[in-house]
Amino acid sequence: MAKALWGRAVGAMVVGALLSLAAAMPALAQSVRVTVNGTPITDTQISQRVKLFALEGNNGGTRGAQEQLITEAIQMSEAKRLGITVSNSQVDDAFLQIARNINVSQDKLQQMLQQGGINMDTLKDRLRTAIAWNAVTEQAIMPQVQISDLQLDQQAAAGLQAWQGFDYILKEIIFVGQGSSNRSGQANNYRSKFSGCDTAVDLSLGYTDAAVVDVGRRHATQMPEAIAKELAGLNVGGITKPRVIESGVSMLAICEKTQAEDLTFIKGDLRAEAGNSALEGQVAAYLENLRKNAKIIYN
Repeated sequence: MAKALWGRAVGAMVVGALLSLAAAMPALAQSVRVTVNGTPITDTQISQRVKLFALEGNNGGTRGAQEQLITEAIQMSEAKRLGITVSNSQVDDAFLQIARNINVSQDKLQQMLQQGGINMDTLKDRLRTAIAWNAVTEQAIMPQVQISDLQLDQQAAAGLQAWQGFDYILKEIIFVGQGSSNRSGQANNYRSKFSGCDTAVDLSLGYTDAAVVDVGRRHATQMPEAIAKELAGLNVGGITKPRVIESGVSMLAICEKTQAEDLTFIKGDLRAEAGNSALEGQVAAYLENLRKNAKIIYN
């Protein structure tokens, strides 16, 4: 009799548990808002991302949070396809870098997240995606970026200023020591007597702590703009006005000056700008194509 009662009690408990589980299943299903390539995005993830937005001052709200999570799911799916993995240590390093960027400790950053009701994994998941997507960019997108050298040459030539078209052989005359006003006075006196590079060293011997340094060949684009412009207005045998530097007071003397268009440095800046612009466009197009082909199911 006792065994029968026990059996019925256990049976009732099992049935009750199964009924409770069945009742909970719709609620669990409703917590998944979107599925991206088989990866679920839940209400909890979205609400957590909204809280992270609030901490950052981002007004994207629920819709913005959901869209960001969809994009990240697509990015992680592509990283997985390419065999890219991100270690926990990489994520921890990125977390530490964020703390350093805002001048707080890791513990303080974690405390800030907790005070905002944000689980640490919310931020770390986003960091993991960012690291993975950077790897996708380097591996799959950057090799597609092509920069035309001919176009860069044309842009550099068109942007070349008159003062940038000179090649120099220079000497630097330095009056070493503290007290810039006293040093500048001596430098100006030297400058008034300067008659060319051939006598630069001999002239310096009449001054205390004056040194003449062979700078060698420099193109205008290798020097600060203000100095290059001043040199452009001088002839061979000319010398610039004294300027205060860390070690004292300095002047540059022109030993040779020739017309020579060196586009190397201008092209370097243009290449960086063009490369960044082209890469941004390629990344956007690549991600847009991934989204078009992604299986996104809204619940």
